[in-house]
Amino acid sequence: MSQILVVGSLAYDSIKTPSGSVSRTLGGSANYFSLAASLLAPVRVVGVIGDDYVDADKNLLLQRRVDLSGLEKVHGKTFHWEGFYDTNLNEAQTLKTELNVFESFSPKLPAQFKDSEFVFLANIAPELQLQVLEQVRRPKFVGMDTMNYWITSKKPALHEVLSKVDVLLINETESEMLTGAPNAIAAASKLVQMGPQAVVIKRGEYGFALYTKSEGFHILPAFPIEIVVDPTGAGDTFAGGFFGYLASLGRVPTVTDMKAACVAGTILASFTIQDFGVKAIAEVTEAHLNLRREKYLKVIC
Repeated sequence: MSQILVVGSLAYDSIKTPSGSVSRTLGGSANYFSLAASLLAPVRVVGVIGDDYVDADKNLLLQRRVDLSGLEKVHGKTFHWEGFYDTNLNEAQTLKTELNVFESFSPKLPAQFKDSEFVFLANIAPELQLQVLEQVRRPKFVGMDTMNYWITSKKPALHEVLSKVDVLLINETESEMLTGAPNAIAAASKLVQMGPQAVVIKRGEYGFALYTKSEGFHILPAFPIEIVVDPTGAGDTFAGGFFGYLASLGRVPTVTDMKAACVAGTILASFTIQDFGVKAIAEVTEAHLNLRREKYLKVIC
């Protein structure tokens, strides 16, 4: 089993969906990722929090034995995002982004983190992703996420990161934006030409598409959920399940491994969307994961 390093945000989110609303609930890519991945493999976090970050929220990760040696506490307020979803739950509408202490975040890896074999660069500025890659030694497998803001404002740096990673995890809209392709299927082959050996296109309620240079497409549905409360963090949860599964194998992943990792990711994401913020994924156990995996396999077989 290998250690996973994740570098991303720890945040508070204010969210409104057709199911209700919540103010300053725990969120952030590193939190969603870690709560999912730690069910399957050891996780190390690098990020920044402010004075207002509650100890109980930090304890959620500590209870999962997540290593927080790389967590920096800075005077000021923690990153805060406010947004809403209308009837289209696949796309969030941003109302407010308050970077706060995250604005001056510069990832510094503790010495023991630099030998991490699996590395996930969550949705942060591509320049920061490059800083992380300069500090890790010889990782077996590196993945990244991005977003529309970096695609439109930081494309040269983003392309540099893409040339250095093994897998890109990206949503459908962003895949089209990054490549100029008319749909995700057309975008996939263009994305691997930018550097990664594989790309996972997250398609919300429609599941995911895994595309690799060696084998082409593998497309599977999402786990069916009747009521989606809050889709925030589903993509980061997917990434956590994906990397957690691969790190649990302790080897350089094959395409077959990545297919199984996608299943782990989509199952864990199906828990996250059933409540606001990290509430649902924080309560998931390995037994819950295994039970839902059995149900999912019956759906696709």
